[in-house]
Amino acid sequence: MTPSVWLKADDAVGDWETRKRRITTGLEAGVDWILVDEWDVTKVRELGEVNVAAFVTDDVDVIGEQAEDLGDADAYVVGKDGEGDGTIDLPSDFAGSADLSTVRRDGADGAFVRIFDADYEAFAEAAAADADHTLVVGEDWKIIPLENLIARIGDETDLIAGVQTAAEAETAFDTLDIGADGVLLDTDDPDEIRETVRVRDSTTRESVDLEYAEVIEVEPAGSADRVCVDTATIMDDDEGMLVGSMSRGLFFVYAETAESPYVASRPFRVNAGAVHAYARTPAGDTKYLAELKSGDEVQIVDTAGNTREAVVGRAKIERRPMFRVRARAADGDEFETLLQNAETIKVETRDGRRAITDLEVGDEVCVFRQSGGRHFGEAVDERIIEK
Repeated sequence: MTPSVWLKADDAVGDWETRKRRITTGLEAGVDWILVDEWDVTKVRELGEVNVAAFVTDDVDVIGEQAEDLGDADAYVVGKDGEGDGTIDLPSDFAGSADLSTVRRDGADGAFVRIFDADYEAFAEAAAADADHTLVVGEDWKIIPLENLIARIGDETDLIAGVQTAAEAETAFDTLDIGADGVLLDTDDPDEIRETVRVRDSTTRESVDLEYAEVIEVEPAGSADRVCVDTATIMDDDEGMLVGSMSRGLFFVYAETAESPYVASRPFRVNAGAVHAYARTPAGDTKYLAELKSGDEVQIVDTAGNTREAVVGRAKIERRPMFRVRARAADGDEFETLLQNAETIKVETRDGRRAITDLEVGDEVCVFRQSGGRHFGEAVDERIIEK
């Protein structure tokens, strides 16, 4: 499951204009939830599409009435101005807790707990037994209570850890190698908000093992229908896509980020090869280049094997002269692909980036290898021969 980023934007962070700026930044960055006071739900809805959680601070067997009057939140959270944040003393017997009663009987979805000491840690654990979301904010201690709660709660609830920076979010996602299910970010710094979302995205991104294979044949292959994959993403100089005629061996092909005397750079584009070839997708599956269309997702890879997703803006198919490139891996396996005969199409070699027009037998090119054949793009465990 992808961890979530909650952005705290209740009246504790300032007046509505201050809250609005924080919320707008969060929406633009791509946070998953905005946590506000109940009276701000409709205002957040007007700003953009996002999950909205609302603090409930009144005597609430009236959550339904509040939703009707104030705007329907996606989740209601107790604990503010209550036992959870220390405004009201914890009862000696949690069975008598007003906050927990609201979660158990009155329809609240989440509990907010500030961890002042071991008693509040125990209170958070009790809340987690019934709450869909348990939001915990460490005070003097942050990591130890989070470790304890991760170990004890298991899958009973979504455990959301309070943080103020992206670095703290990264630690929360990595704690005990399991990590919190999400973070509750409390900051006005736009850079921290954006970086926290980036950290969230990186936790679920695949890292692929790239290797080098020796080029054993490069020859003109006549003309064919080739596909330029134009994404809705600007790619960096070390990024491209994995494509190839055979699923077991995909070639790293650079995005067109480099300027030339004759052609402007197209850093959103990968000139990916002929229509029959495979391109790798974010789920680790493949799609034929001919099948790609606007709105599809493809996997972007850098030369270190780090991946991210990109949305296809369009796939442009044109007839162009092609090269056939055949390579052999260290274990003797051979695979190939067709790439356009043009100086702007570049692959990664042991000696760095090289245009396909300059590629020679004996060069070593960067490839990704995977076992098994493909059926409708998905890996299958059956005997499939590609040649």
